[in-house]
Amino acid sequence: MSKIKTVGVIGAGQMGRGIAHVFAAAGYDVILTDISAGQLEAAMSSIAKNLARQTAKGLLTEADEKAAFARIKSATDVAALSDCDLVIEAASEVQAVKKEIFASLKGVLKPTAILASNTSSLSITGLAAGTEKPENFIGIHFMNPVPVMKLVEVIRGIATAKETFEATKEVVASLNKTMTVSEDFPAFIVNRILMPMINEAIYTLYEGVGSVEAIDTGMKLGANHPMGPLELADFIGLDICLAIMQVLYEGLADSKYRPCPLLVKYVEAGWLGRKTGRGFYDYSGDTPAPTR
Repeated sequence: MSKIKTVGVIGAGQMGRGIAHVFAAAGYDVILTDISAGQLEAAMSSIAKNLARQTAKGLLTEADEKAAFARIKSATDVAALSDCDLVIEAASEVQAVKKEIFASLKGVLKPTAILASNTSSLSITGLAAGTEKPENFIGIHFMNPVPVMKLVEVIRGIATAKETFEATKEVVASLNKTMTVSEDFPAFIVNRILMPMINEAIYTLYEGVGSVEAIDTGMKLGANHPMGPLELADFIGLDICLAIMQVLYEGLADSKYRPCPLLVKYVEAGWLGRKTGRGFYDYSGDTPAPTR
């Protein structure tokens, strides 16, 4: 693999913009793409604010902040990714959407480019099968919020080449992140453990064992978690929580991974958490208020 200098990011949502941020701050040239020009504009504004926040905390100098932001270019066409050495897909956690994106990259990327997915649960082997070079495909799962969280899960598919894996290790190290390697099983390591805990917290609410406030306070003060599981679910997005639980349930065929009916109802209602202003908490006021 040639040395990675230019990184493409597909998807300018919360994860995509965070990934673009950390690569630019680490000295890489970044091309951030999205089908929505409005989403790209919002992402660039968000990245600028987050870089400024790091400067205010003394994590970056003003010169570094300006240089990092200047390294990021945006585009609505994946053709802009043609010279990238590494391209990371950070679109919706829906297999069909991701496969459509990878199909659109055929004939666009250079032969030596590494193609990665930031998927938090889907099969890397399965996603790689729909690409031109499965040997160049790998899972690089960043944690949210990307600029703050130190962990990156790296997942090899059955066809991932050793060279792709070694190059990915170097890239993760250059971001000052800690890498864990997961086998290619549903939800990998972090979400295999985290999501069933969140799902069980929702069952605990659904069955009337405790209120939203009681459950979150219990886990924060009783288990020393920085956020309660329902608060965390709202932060992640209830649609994403449900999607991961469905991958676990379908992929492992074990009833212990069955998504809680209350989680399904909240998603059906469009109550997806912080991003929609309402989930297990209502975010319309000055202080989040439990909705149950």
